[in-house]
Amino acid sequence: MSDVRVIIQRDSEQEERVVTTGTTAAELFAGRRSIIAARVAGELKDLAYEVKDGETVEGVEISSEDGLNILRHSTAHVMAQAVQELFPEAKLGIGPPVKDGFYYDFDVEKPFHPDDLKAIEKKMQEIQKRGQRFSRRVVTDDAAREELADEPYKLELIGLKGSASHDDGADVEVGSGELTIYDNLDAKTGELCWKDLCRGPHLPTTRNIPAFKLMRNAAAYWRGSEKNPMLQRIYGTAWPTKEELKAHLEFLAEAEKRDHRKLGSELDLFSIPEQIGSGLAVFHPKGGIIRRVMEDYSRRRHEEEGYEFVYTPHATKGKLFETSGHLDWYADGMYPPMQLDEGVDYYLKPMNCPMHNLIFDARGRSYRELPLRLFEFGTVYRYEKSGVVHGLTRARGFTQDDAHIYCTREQMSEELDKTLTFVLNLLRDYGLTDFYLELSTKDPEKFVGTDEAWEEATETLRQVAEKQNLELVADPGGAAFYGPKISVQAKDAIGRTWQMSTIQLDFNLPERFDLEYTAADGTKTRPVMIHRALFGSIERFFAVLLEHYAGAFPAWLAPVQAVGIPVGDAHVQYLEEFAAEARRKGLRVDVDSSSDRMQKKIRTQQKQKVPFMIIVGDEDMHGGTVSFRYRDGSQENGIPRDQALAKLVDVVERRVQV
Repeated sequence: MSDVRVIIQRDSEQEERVVTTGTTAAELFAGRRSIIAARVAGELKDLAYEVKDGETVEGVEISSEDGLNILRHSTAHVMAQAVQELFPEAKLGIGPPVKDGFYYDFDVEKPFHPDDLKAIEKKMQEIQKRGQRFSRRVVTDDAAREELADEPYKLELIGLKGSASHDDGADVEVGSGELTIYDNLDAKTGELCWKDLCRGPHLPTTRNIPAFKLMRNAAAYWRGSEKNPMLQRIYGTAWPTKEELKAHLEFLAEAEKRDHRKLGSELDLFSIPEQIGSGLAVFHPKGGIIRRVMEDYSRRRHEEEGYEFVYTPHATKGKLFETSGHLDWYADGMYPPMQLDEGVDYYLKPMNCPMHNLIFDARGRSYRELPLRLFEFGTVYRYEKSGVVHGLTRARGFTQDDAHIYCTREQMSEELDKTLTFVLNLLRDYGLTDFYLELSTKDPEKFVGTDEAWEEATETLRQVAEKQNLELVADPGGAAFYGPKISVQAKDAIGRTWQMSTIQLDFNLPERFDLEYTAADGTKTRPVMIHRALFGSIERFFAVLLEHYAGAFPAWLAPVQAVGIPVGDAHVQYLEEFAAEARRKGLRVDVDSSSDRMQKKIRTQQKQKVPFMIIVGDEDMHGGTVSFRYRDGSQENGIPRDQALAKLVDVVERRVQV
């Protein structure tokens, strides 16, 4: 046998090794049990791959991002095998890895029941213990069609070779090159147990799956299109260790407790009535207080930063969106037109920027007016498919805190710096403090403007971001066609990341709207345009804060900041007087004068997550004091009334949590 030379990559170090022809990646990394695949020339391979002369080979750890995807993809195969062993009539859809887990779609006669998921999970455990080998096999298109003749969805995927989409998961099955089938082979006999059309790679055996759990099932359209058949989707999760699985399940349980839809109902903050429609929320009085306080504080801070407030209508003639290009680029995300005024198409607006451009262009502008910062709480409407609508975080009607800044090219760097600093400071005021930044750069296949303009803008954004001394993550090719952007990613109290604010340069709209200002030398010049949504939307930010605080808002945001609880009826009048004095200072204070016993009143207010309970008995009434009871059950007794009021005012003004 001849020898081959390979380079083994380990982090930044390389090791050259001479091995015999036919040596596999598994043999290169023998003894390193955490390695479950290999990367060769940037491409992921099974450990059964035979290395070739001159190749650089890197081991893929199971705990890495690629390793987790391989683990979860292999677990999806095991789940699909289990389903077909238990439900032989089930037809296979697609089964990709997703964030923290995997899913697989099935065409079955009736929806899966929770008991079915238990049976499937038990069967998966049996398959895992069998130690079946995942074995890759290259097939021709015709051979694949013959082998998978009774799998109609797989036959459709074979026809997609070269055009499969990542969005619907089809690209995990077929790519642009050769077709492959993965066989699950019996560990002892090598007999075929199950097979699936798949690009791979996969784990060496089912025994390499350490820990998994099935989570839930749901209906899903084939390949995400409402025109296609409805399938049954089973979601699961898989992790490198049982401890990590346990931690993940505990995290999910905590996240479920914080679900804004659940808390919104329990705390009587908002609802999404079926009579109005999916993705269209109404805010109840308590939720309305929180929202108003959020908006009022934002307005005040924007005024301090030199923004000018504008208002625009909810609907417009379609011609405006032809000018902006939204009808070309964004029609699928817009509501259908309404024909008015003798057949003229009107649309509900999906964004505010075209109307802000009309405000800029309503009269001649001078360089002396720039930067011009226009700000609006503008309600927009976007058609989201029913399957992706999710409470307040993915809605069909919502209000953006939308700003558009028009400045000179010379002002661009300073304006971006000011804007990002303002964004981060305002988010901190609301209690989000753990950030990183993401810089989305040009997609070379889809952009307007010159390369030089993009390079200048991207470098300016990078310098602005780096000045914040936060982690900066690259998002190559992730920018919209009209300009690069910075996204602020914020972590909440349980470590989840939410995309919050975006700061986006736009080379497109000033051209399309022919925006100009008169420069110092009298020439007409294009302004630089910056889009900036700080909250993203009021509704989404409301949901993020609700989950971040688990409903226990700091006092300045809480709909009710304090509730008076009398020990007995004789103490109600004293508390009413205290509450009236507090209200005169702008505080939101109620008194529970119901017939409930005191302990029940306390439990009720604890469930409502009220920051302060003000308890008054005989001793307080005679001494001119009150007692504070906090959310955690601790108590502070005998506080003079004026000091108690001062403390309430101070906590609200400083926006601190108690």
